Amino acid sequence: MPTAFFQGTPALSSPFAAASAPGAQAGQYRDVPRVLAIAGSDPSGGAGIQADLKSIAAHGGYGMAAITALTAQNTRGVRGVHVPPAAFLTQQLDAVSDDISIDAVKIGMLGDAAVIEAVRAWLEKVRPGVVVLDPVMVATSGDRLLQESAEAALRGLLPLADLITPNLAELAMLVGGEVQETWEGALEQGHRLSAATGATVLVKGGHLAGDQCPDALVDAGGRLNQDVVVVPGQRVATRNSHGTGCSLSAAMATVQARLGDWEATLREVKPWLAGALEASETLEVGTGNGPVHHFHHVPAVRGEGSFAAQLWADARKDLADIYALDFIRGLVSGSLPEKDFAYYLAQDAIYLNGYSRVLARTSALAPTEAEQLFWARSAAQCLEVESELHRSWLSTRTVEPQLGPVTKSYVDHLAAASASGSYAVLAAAVLPCFWLYAEVGATLHAEFLAAGEPAGHPYAEWLRTYADEDFAAATRRAVAIVDGAGRSASAADRDAMVTAFRQSCRLEVDFFDAPRLHS
Repeated sequence: MPTAFFQGTPALSSPFAAASAPGAQAGQYRDVPRVLAIAGSDPSGGAGIQADLKSIAAHGGYGMAAITALTAQNTRGVRGVHVPPAAFLTQQLDAVSDDISIDAVKIGMLGDAAVIEAVRAWLEKVRPGVVVLDPVMVATSGDRLLQESAEAALRGLLPLADLITPNLAELAMLVGGEVQETWEGALEQGHRLSAATGATVLVKGGHLAGDQCPDALVDAGGRLNQDVVVVPGQRVATRNSHGTGCSLSAAMATVQARLGDWEATLREVKPWLAGALEASETLEVGTGNGPVHHFHHVPAVRGEGSFAAQLWADARKDLADIYALDFIRGLVSGSLPEKDFAYYLAQDAIYLNGYSRVLARTSALAPTEAEQLFWARSAAQCLEVESELHRSWLSTRTVEPQLGPVTKSYVDHLAAASASGSYAVLAAAVLPCFWLYAEVGATLHAEFLAAGEPAGHPYAEWLRTYADEDFAAATRRAVAIVDGAGRSASAADRDAMVTAFRQSCRLEVDFFDAPRLHS
């Protein structure tokens, strides 16, 4: 079981770990935020209220909905829009807020000026702690979703938002400019919109050309640590982006109600959305611009019938064996002898060197550019962590550098999977190093927190890395990739994948137990 090779902040791996802070209606940020989505309905389920509620649930929130418009649409486009009377929307909003404390509001499609006015009047009366406004004016398909006569009313609503999340076409419309084709131009328009409205603006790079897909929080009012906070990202090669903007804004509202920090919120939501795009093809919904997979990261994706479910069932016994090891119990309690921990780290450094080579081979065999980039980055991270282990920990201690028998067995097993020439088999073989580690890490970190993070714990920093969100996000992508490979593989290849996965799981157990066997 090698060391985590991504550094970041804990998030989705523990979606209910919230920090208290002032500002929400109930007086503090909540573990399970109560989030109201105000938006139109999409009968195909990929966008609008349906996407909002999925996103809210995916981030641990309790979702509510007030419907502003009914649409006739599917993955190929919008066929019709019906806007009910604004007075009925007011009834919906009042019915909810008269009974339920609302921690956050996400506003999407509003339809016409009367609907916008109803929402504005309600916001001024209720004043929720978090308001995210997605100015739905133009769909990704190019369909116009807001009447031109309502644009002025929408601009009047923007100052009531804490965060505005336009796509590039909407951003240009709101500032009265041309749609930008460069990231710098988009950031400049975002700054103008923030200055005009007093809100933070999320500038999204999803519609720009190229492999990069950055997002940025832009704030002209000094509410962030800096005027522009850029979170980089890679474009996911998929045609399935239906409802991406709705999903992002609803997720931002939900996580902000938990964390109270826009930068931390974006850094949690962005990897989740990338994973949702990566796993979108597994849904097989529609013949056009399909929806993202909102629940790609939760155990439900291991549900009956999926290939990942079969693998996860196979891994459960190995997980139980890991949790029962003296090494694991001693690591959590702090009683683990340092010599055992040192031996584990030394073997880990050796393993990561070999594992990085196998990941590079996985990248070379991958059928898509997105998967090639994923495995290549993982390989690079392995080498970085191996170097860091030597610099920060191993260099200060006398540690046996020889290749141990368990480490050799594991590396030899992965080398054999690599020599098979099968991308699917190799991906299945490397998956337990992601999956089991992430599961064990989240459990150990939760136990460490439950114990109150005891002072003087010799492995405190180590345990904190177990909840790394970047690694959790990478694990979700690895699971989705292997699940997709397994579903499309032949029966013989699936059997070979299962065999390779099982052997890696057993070797993960042995890797944790190696210090005992060595002594």
